[in-house]
Amino acid sequence: MAANINRVVLVGNLTRDPEMKHLPSGTALCSLRIAVNTRRKDESGQWTDKPNYFDVSVWGAQGESCAQYLAKGRPVAIDGRLEWREWEATDGSGKRQAVEIVADNVQFLGSRGDGDGGGGGGGGGSFVPAGAAPQGGADFPSSPTDDDIPF
Repeated sequence: MAANINRVVLVGNLTRDPEMKHLPSGTALCSLRIAVNTRRKDESGQWTDKPNYFDVSVWGAQGESCAQYLAKGRPVAIDGRLEWREWEATDGSGKRQAVEIVADNVQFLGSRGDGDGGGGGGGGGSFVPAGAAPQGGADFPSSPTDDDIPF
């Protein structure tokens, strides 16, 4: 029998600044919202972009890095998984449901000056694996040197 697969890879632009929270346990949680355009022809035969919006959760040190270095309009690549959740509405109107992306890896694309939302990256980005801070590149002038990295 084949194994289940739950993988999502998206490249888009942040629609708002990251929102950082800390759980009572101290664990960091950064919430992102990205827009990913789908290009298609409309009724008149003209190409048009249809935006799709996705909520992304980034946990731990990687989430802290996202909150520190990302801003609205910045292009990013997200590698993660879908997670469905259900809760009772606080106003008593019934159950609510949502599907969000839990990021395993976030790649910063372009540069800090690319916050205009144009292009979707393509420039050299900074890959941020889970639990690591971004390093190197002009995006992060105060990044650690090789001597600062413990491995």
